[in-house]
Amino acid sequence: MTAMAQNAIAKDGYKIQLKFTDVTDSMVYLTHYYGKPLPTIYKADSAKLDKNGVATFQTTEKFTGGIYMMLLSDKKTYFEFLLDNGNDIGITATASGLPSSLKFKNSPENERFQAYVSFLRDFGGKQQEIQGKLATAKNAADTAAIRKQLTEGSKKLLAYRSDYVSKNPGTMLTSIFNSLEVPVVPEGDHYLADGKTKDSSFAYNYYKGHYWDKFDFQDDRLIYTPVFDAKMEEYFTKLVLPIIDSVEFEADKLLAKAEGTKDMFKYTLWWITHWVENSKIMGMDEVFVYLVENYYMKGKAFWLENEQLQKYVEQAQKIAPNVLGNVAYDIKMKDISGKDVTLHSIKSKYTLLVFWSPDCGHCLHEVPRIDSMYQKVLKDKGVKIVGVRVEGDEQKWKDVIKKEKLDDWIHLWDPERTSPFRSKYNVYSTPVIYLLDDKKIIRGKKLDHSTIPQVIENLEKKEKLTQKK
Repeated sequence: MTAMAQNAIAKDGYKIQLKFTDVTDSMVYLTHYYGKPLPTIYKADSAKLDKNGVATFQTTEKFTGGIYMMLLSDKKTYFEFLLDNGNDIGITATASGLPSSLKFKNSPENERFQAYVSFLRDFGGKQQEIQGKLATAKNAADTAAIRKQLTEGSKKLLAYRSDYVSKNPGTMLTSIFNSLEVPVVPEGDHYLADGKTKDSSFAYNYYKGHYWDKFDFQDDRLIYTPVFDAKMEEYFTKLVLPIIDSVEFEADKLLAKAEGTKDMFKYTLWWITHWVENSKIMGMDEVFVYLVENYYMKGKAFWLENEQLQKYVEQAQKIAPNVLGNVAYDIKMKDISGKDVTLHSIKSKYTLLVFWSPDCGHCLHEVPRIDSMYQKVLKDKGVKIVGVRVEGDEQKWKDVIKKEKLDDWIHLWDPERTSPFRSKYNVYSTPVIYLLDDKKIIRGKKLDHSTIPQVIENLEKKEKLTQKK
C-alpha cells in the first residue's frame, strides 16, 4: 500500500483484514446497530472469504463508528467488535469458537472490549444461577438473601465499568459504558425545604433529574449501539409525565442536547415523533403537531426528501384543528328526518361526538357499548350523543339505529357531501370519538366507551378545584 493510501485510511474510513481459520469461499457481512438492539441490524459492507479464509473490508469515506458485527453467510454466526473512523485493524477468528477465539491486531480497545464480553458472559451465567434459586426459596429470609446476592453481583458489573472509565478516558467503550449508567439514588431520608416533611418524591426526582448525566448526546457513535432506544423507552414511558407540556419540554431538552450532530439528532427527533404519533395517550397528537411545526417545518429534519416532509406537514395540518383545548368545528348536517342541524346549536353540559359507519365492524361493536355506558352513567352527567354517519348505506344506517335502540342519540349525516368534517376532525377511519364541553371546546379524543367516564370525572375534579380557588 502506498503512503498516500495509508494516510487516507488513517484519516477517514476503515480497513479490516479478516481471517477465519475454519470458513472459506463464503460471503461475510459487516453490519451495525442503529438505535435498536437485535434482531434489527443494518448492512454496511460485504466481502468474500477466499480459499484461505481471508477477506478485506476497506473504504476511505468517513463513517460513524460504534458496535459493529461480522455476520457469516448463514446469517446466524456473528461476533461484535468496536469500529471507529480511521481504524486499520486485523481480526482472526475461528467460527466454531466464537467469541473466545477472537484475536485483534492494532486494536487495544477491541482487546479490552472482548475482555468485557468475557466478563459479561461469566457474570450473566452466575446471575442466572442465583436467580434460579428464588424458585426454591423456602421463606422470606431466603428470598432476601438471594436478592442480596443478585445486588452484590450487579455492583461488581458497575464496578467493572467504573474502573474501565477511570482508566481509559476518551475511548469509545468509555462513552458506551457512560451511556449505560443509571443514577443511584442516595440512601436515607430526604426532606423538603422545611427540614421536617419527608420528600416522598425524592427518589423519582433524583433518578429522573440525573438520568442523562453521563450520556453524551454529541457522540453519534452511540446511535450505532443497542443502547439508546431502550433508554428513550424507559425515560418517556416511566419517567416523563404523560401530559402535553411535559412531553414537549422533554423533547426540546433532549433535542437541544443533540443539536449539531447528525445521527443522534436524527434518531432522537424520529424516535419522539414516532412515539407520540403512535401513543394511545390522549393529547399526544398535539405534541406531534408541535414537533412538525417547530422542527420539520423549520428545516431540521435534514434527512427527509421534500415528498416525505410534506407527508408530515399534511398530517399535522389534519390534526391541528382538533387538538385538545380548541373549539370544535361547527359542522352543519341533516338529522335523520332531513332537518338542518349545527353542532354548536346543541345545548348540553357535554357533547359526545361519535363518527361511525354501519359498514364498520369495530363501530358495530363499539356503538352499542357507548349507548350502554350512556344509559348507565353518561346521561346523568349531562351528556348528549351526536352520532355522525361517515359513510354506508342509508337504510342500513337506520336499521342499526333501530336495532340498537339508539333513540336518545342525535343522528346526523351529510347527503350532499358538503361538510368538511373529515379534515376538521381527522376522520379517516372509524369510529372516531370526541368529548366536548358546554362551550364546545374539545376535552377528550381517541376515546372508547370505557374511557369516557374517566375523562368526565377528571374534568369535574378540575372544575371543583377551580371553584374552590
